[in-house]
Amino acid sequence: MSVNHDTSATSLEAAVMRSAEAALEKVAAARAAIRTVIFGQEQVVEEALVTLIAGGHGLLVGVPGLAKTKLVETLGTVLGLDSRRVQFTPDLMPADILGSEIMEEALDRSRAFRFVRGPIFAQLLMADEINRASPRTQSALLQSMQEYHVTVAGERHDLPRPFHVLATQNPLEQEGTYPLPEAQLDRFLMQIDVLYPDRDAERRILIETTGESASHAKQAMTAEDLMTTQRLVRRLPVGESIVEAILDIVRSARPGEGDAAITRHIAWGPGPRAAQSLMLASRARALVDGRLSPSLDDVVALATPILKHRMALTFAARAEGETLQGVIARLTERFR
Repeated sequence: MSVNHDTSATSLEAAVMRSAEAALEKVAAARAAIRTVIFGQEQVVEEALVTLIAGGHGLLVGVPGLAKTKLVETLGTVLGLDSRRVQFTPDLMPADILGSEIMEEALDRSRAFRFVRGPIFAQLLMADEINRASPRTQSALLQSMQEYHVTVAGERHDLPRPFHVLATQNPLEQEGTYPLPEAQLDRFLMQIDVLYPDRDAERRILIETTGESASHAKQAMTAEDLMTTQRLVRRLPVGESIVEAILDIVRSARPGEGDAAITRHIAWGPGPRAAQSLMLASRARALVDGRLSPSLDDVVALATPILKHRMALTFAARAEGETLQGVIARLTERFR
């Protein structure tokens, strides 16, 4: 019996390794395909890919014209996902996103309601300028992001799998915007800051996007490949030192928990979902980098995008010129 058990365990391990190697190849191909279209935003591409491979939602923050929409479109194409885009505006209603019931009359004059699906029924939803929508519409999106279904007229409608939201918001335009509530921000696996490209990247953008023909993304994965990779992420081994580092960083970001010299600047800190997100994202980043086990470098690199939108500074700290990036950098200093 023990021989059979050992043989079964070995076969299972071999099957997992084959699956892992196939996933590594597909993820590498996807990353390469994205690079042919998106230039000079290596960190943004990596973080967006990590978000999706970890099975989460992402919040892209940056000024207009930095290819945020282009990135989401490219990810949809490369990963083989059915993607839709919704432009959020103050007059957008929940039904405009979720869908609504309409009355239909049959040939025999009988009437019945039929549910017409909204754009949220996509595998990848781009929520453009999400903070322009009213709180009522934002809360309608909240249920779907957490529970993967919507409820209209008391009826439950399941969303397709996989289902991901990549939302954008502009940090400059505050007039006519509604700040996202903490509960909704916590639903985003990470906040991805999209910055200006460097000079060389901008030169390449200038030359390659204003010519007669532009580069187009090619599909490198299918939705099924992505879900297989997401399941693999949850099976990757994590060392005890990595687990302890994640706990140390997240817990030390809460008022009264860590170094008093740092936590005195923090008004409120991240909850357990932040630690879960950091664990999953660290595994996913290892996979994107061609490895099967996360390292401390992964944890440190992802601490800022994972924690930044899940904590806030005190008024006094902001008055002193403190920033969330600076506080998180000090929290992770000893792990570098």
